[in-house]
Amino acid sequence: MEKSPIKRIVVVGGGTGTHTVLTGLKRFANIFDLTAVVAMTDSGGSTGRLRDEFGYLPVGDVRMALAALASEGDVHDALLRKLFLHRFATEGDVAGHNFGNLFLVALTDILGTEEAAIEAASRVLRVCGTVIPVTNECVHLVAEYSDGVRVVGEHAIDEPTLDRTPHTIINLSLTPRALLNEKARVALLGADLIVFGPGDFYTSVIANCIVDGFKEVIMETPARVLYVANLMTRMGQTSGMGVAEHTKVLTRYIGRTPDFVLVNSTPFPAELVRRYEAESEYPVLSNPEGLRAKVIQTDLLATEEIVRNKGDAVKRSLIRHDPHKLAEAIRSVLV
Repeated sequence: MEKSPIKRIVVVGGGTGTHTVLTGLKRFANIFDLTAVVAMTDSGGSTGRLRDEFGYLPVGDVRMALAALASEGDVHDALLRKLFLHRFATEGDVAGHNFGNLFLVALTDILGTEEAAIEAASRVLRVCGTVIPVTNECVHLVAEYSDGVRVVGEHAIDEPTLDRTPHTIINLSLTPRALLNEKARVALLGADLIVFGPGDFYTSVIANCIVDGFKEVIMETPARVLYVANLMTRMGQTSGMGVAEHTKVLTRYIGRTPDFVLVNSTPFPAELVRRYEAESEYPVLSNPEGLRAKVIQTDLLATEEIVRNKGDAVKRSLIRHDPHKLAEAIRSVLV
């Protein structure tokens, strides 16, 4: 019996959201060819400090994708993966830094380019896939809000001041403008399925879509497009936005309506919801009626408790998607 051809999946995003998707999909490495196209706009935490000091491309989103795709064949693989994700909780200059970030910066110093560093780290971690920066140019995000205020920098957008609470982002751009990485273009054109999200909607997902040439490639590629709807809103970014509003904004930035939208159908723990509400963040309203996409509503919720790493100064989500449930839902649209 003839085997089905390998399906090529490109996951677009960054941070924890992309890490979650790739972690789940890695179980199907025998039937999926996995590529991550990740944002190059991170300016907070360990990544931001290293970016300011060395002037290299931000490494945080690359590190998360590499760790997700890293081999888990034996105890040595597990230790290496754990090391790559380790964050120093000590005092002093190294406090808050992630070992994987330092490792990638050191490789860039040694090999001369971020691209060479990613390829070398991929070999060390024996990743089952490919990680590609969406652009090779140094850029920063610029967010324009509903009251006309402009904020520059991913970290300032991700952790806004309280005066941003009533407002949403109406336009996202880059300064300076940047071109799409040729390797990313080839991967997107050759994909069978392109997955957007989950993750911080503007700073992880849309941040990729505003690179010059990205929208045009998504409009040209024969690949089907799947959007994983976020679970919670973000204060000062997506306040009041439901699944429909998120999907319509994504459509505007990529030039086409997603073919599929994945929506979680499981209620959240009340105690965690109250903790979000204390910071003016709420569950994303499930209002997909009227969308031209095929909406798939199913249980996607992670049940394990999220423990904050010591030394981590960046705000992290407490309610997250389950990687294996996500992978099963994504697989269902391809097989």
